[in-house]
Amino acid sequence: MRLRALLETDALGLRLLGGEDELDRTVRGVMTTDLRDPSRYLSGGELVLTGLAWRRDAADSEPFVRILAGAGVAGLAAGEAELGDIPADLVKACLHHRLPLFAVHETVAFATITEHVVRQVSGERAGDLAAVVDRHRRLMTSGPAGGGPEVVLDLLTSDLDLRAWVLSPTGRQIAGAGAPLPGPLGAALAGHHLAATRTGRRGPYRAAVAGTTYSLFPIRNTGRGAVPAARDVRESVLSDWLLAVEADASDWPAARLDLLQGVTQLIAVERDRRDAARTVRRRLAQEVLELVQAGAAPAEIAARLRVAAPVLLPGLGVAPQWQVVVARVDWSASGQGAAAGDIASGPVAQALLEEILVDPAVSGPDSADRIAVAHTGEEAIALVPLPTAVTVPAESGAGEGDAARAAVEDADALAGEPGLHADALLASVREPLSAGLADDGRLTLGVSAAVHSAEGLRGALEEARHARRVAAARPGRVCAAGHHELASHVLLLPFVPDDVRRAFTARLLDPLRDYDRRHRAELIETLEAFLDCDGSWTRCAARLHLHVNTLRYRVGRIEQLTGRDLSRLEDKLDFFLALRMS
Repeated sequence: MRLRALLETDALGLRLLGGEDELDRTVRGVMTTDLRDPSRYLSGGELVLTGLAWRRDAADSEPFVRILAGAGVAGLAAGEAELGDIPADLVKACLHHRLPLFAVHETVAFATITEHVVRQVSGERAGDLAAVVDRHRRLMTSGPAGGGPEVVLDLLTSDLDLRAWVLSPTGRQIAGAGAPLPGPLGAALAGHHLAATRTGRRGPYRAAVAGTTYSLFPIRNTGRGAVPAARDVRESVLSDWLLAVEADASDWPAARLDLLQGVTQLIAVERDRRDAARTVRRRLAQEVLELVQAGAAPAEIAARLRVAAPVLLPGLGVAPQWQVVVARVDWSASGQGAAAGDIASGPVAQALLEEILVDPAVSGPDSADRIAVAHTGEEAIALVPLPTAVTVPAESGAGEGDAARAAVEDADALAGEPGLHADALLASVREPLSAGLADDGRLTLGVSAAVHSAEGLRGALEEARHARRVAAARPGRVCAAGHHELASHVLLLPFVPDDVRRAFTARLLDPLRDYDRRHRAELIETLEAFLDCDGSWTRCAARLHLHVNTLRYRVGRIEQLTGRDLSRLEDKLDFFLALRMS
């Protein structure tokens, strides 16, 4: 419709305050906002309705109108209910930017204008889009009236008779209208979505599960302010949400598909808001991790934990115990997209670990608010505070949670242990994530025991890292190991006092590190490979791409610098322990 048609409808009671020469502009939709900068939610052609709550003084009008004009909106309609007459500074700014400005009488509701415009824009979708636009502002506000994804999903159910759920990549239900989606069904749908995404097909994807057809829509923010698309689908496939709709969208008209795509955009904005809230928790985890890895004094680490605990466990103040989980995502070479080595696996593992550690049985506020995850190199490291009573993650669904939890605890003989169990984490994510990892990806997880103080945190970190290495030695796309599965010497290493560790490793490894710095001889790398190959000259030379004689020269140099003999079991063991503790 044209803007001038608004003035021809007496029921709307609009007054034109400026922009008479621009009334032939086409209106494609309506947006209600009181944000100072609503640009990220605009795509062009909208009639913007505002109650002027964003305006604090005259200086605010110019930047607000400049943003609207830059976004290509068709016109602006300002309500008189808040300030009475429309401020002269707003009229002046609209004239300057050639943006048509209408005054909305205080007796006219924005919903009336919205419904009229939408009906004119598309009679076929009048009821559907009127509801979407009417609730747009509620969804975007940051206050308690925002409603989140549930607002839009309720709309799909009430206005379009569609049952829909927002799912995480592991199949956990993030939002839904009506009855919750059973846990196994969510995992199956997530697996279908991840597998289809890896093939490079465009959504929506069709999936048939237990005789019911679902359409799966990717949730990605492609509007203004969105994060640039990943170079390679592997950089985002394990962290994207999806919208599962109980219907077959393959025969839907373009208008209805466009509407669902719009819904995914609204949910994507909510996803971005939740991700932004994780910034503080990530920074806390990074600070603690850096202190632990740098060998800081326990008192300094404890001070940082006292800062982190109230953020992660509101109302508790101090976490009585802490647990560490380490995750790594590895990709093999692929003929498509970026080379495996070019994919930043650390951030991928970080986003994925934040999702994995959310307990599917927890309702109410997102329990990811209680998890802090950092990444260093290719690893993601989660710092998990444990309140006095902790439940083990289990499959969601009526009666399934208790059974799954009991099965895990019986199998592991860990019923009395607090915190996260590796087998429970593995059971909740293995099926869907295996589909996303396809034939070229692996996820490995290591879980530490709970520790009671900052002094034990370094031990917990190394324990989790060792457990992850145990998991990496197993077959399968998704593997996990807990501290109870570690061999005896590996279990003991993290709890050797720091001063003993430093003295032991310095005596054996410092001469090699000094030599490497001066000559770039790669003696440390050679020593690690030699021990990993069980002292086999041929296998070690092949791994390092060296001639056997070159390898013998390097090993001889190691023995000369340290006074040790790598043909003796005792010296091999000392080097092995030094490398593990360094």
